[in-house]
Amino acid sequence: MSKNILIIGSGFAGMMAALGASRLRDEKGVSPEDLTITVVSPAPEMVIRPRLYEPHPHEMVAPLSELFAATDILHHQGNVETIDRDASCVTVLSSDGASAIFPFDRLILAAGSDGFTPPIPGLAEFGFAATQLAEAVALDRHLHALAEKPSLPARNTVVVGGAGFTGLEFATEMPARLRSILGEAADIRVIIVDRSEHVAPAMGERPRPYIEQKLRDLGIETRMSLGIAGLDENGVTLSDGSRIETSTVIWSAGMRASALTAQLPGERDNLGRVIVDPDLRVPGAPAIFATGDTAKAKTDAAGNYAAMSCQHARRLGAFAGHNAAADLLGEPTLPYDQPAYVTCLDLGPDTAIFTRGWDSQVEVTGADAKGIKKEINEVWIYPPAADRSAAYENVLAARTIDF
Repeated sequence: MSKNILIIGSGFAGMMAALGASRLRDEKGVSPEDLTITVVSPAPEMVIRPRLYEPHPHEMVAPLSELFAATDILHHQGNVETIDRDASCVTVLSSDGASAIFPFDRLILAAGSDGFTPPIPGLAEFGFAATQLAEAVALDRHLHALAEKPSLPARNTVVVGGAGFTGLEFATEMPARLRSILGEAADIRVIIVDRSEHVAPAMGERPRPYIEQKLRDLGIETRMSLGIAGLDENGVTLSDGSRIETSTVIWSAGMRASALTAQLPGERDNLGRVIVDPDLRVPGAPAIFATGDTAKAKTDAAGNYAAMSCQHARRLGAFAGHNAAADLLGEPTLPYDQPAYVTCLDLGPDTAIFTRGWDSQVEVTGADAKGIKKEINEVWIYPPAADRSAAYENVLAARTIDF
């Protein structure tokens, strides 16, 4: 009797989960008819979210149809609305409003994450998020529309809410990006606001001096230990009562796992991620695996946990896909591990910083690090070629090779 694996999401984790399951199916000589693999997502494509801070965000999409065809992976276009664990099925809503029921023998939740928008007055009306493709495209249109406005300080000022990885990459990209729209002579002002005491708090002390120096070099201001208290159409008010006149506020402070995690049993962390078993199975739901940004998974014996990043999502996905297929084929599942951890933070047109380890040991800076960042953004994180052998080599590397 045919078995099926259903994967929710076609991002980094979802794509790699599908390939991981397909690879094991192929290795064991099981036909696609006997073990079907179906990905459910709004479109057969992967949004390259790590690049949404760059110009032309509408181009940051990689098609997956040919890759799926080459590896005998099915795709259904739609959004999963409900997960019925007892009946082992999901309800999928299509873009035309029609709903359908999809059964599963094993389910992999790889639905990703969304930006967290706190209830700050005016933020939803006047702020811009950019963690999803549509949000980044809307921000890009807004930035280009600024050229039609009078050259006043508010037009030329951008406030970035959040001094983490995403906020820093948006902020350091913004001076050059705005000058390309408003003219090289434009007096651009970029201000980062964050309640943390220091920028890049998650990276610790080692990279901080270099990051702070590059912010100064770019003329980017920081308002630390402060929050955004409110927005209106003309600017923002900070938690100390001060005001900044601006036409552009970019909110980048925090992510939350897909709301679908709330339909699963087990404990969740403060980001909404399911705390999974070593093989990424959801406790209390033996037929369901969680991966990518929906899973809180230990990376090593030291007690570190995977971050919400494509670096971890790719490997998490490869393990989840392999394990879901292994579980159906009577093979042992594998405990996820990812002991190596690196970061590469973009810091403007010609520089970046590359660190290694959870303690962020600085290894490369400047133009050399920028070259690494360019390689990551334009090559490493893209889907493999639509060739069965190349795809399977890619997924095996993601599961076995550390940086």
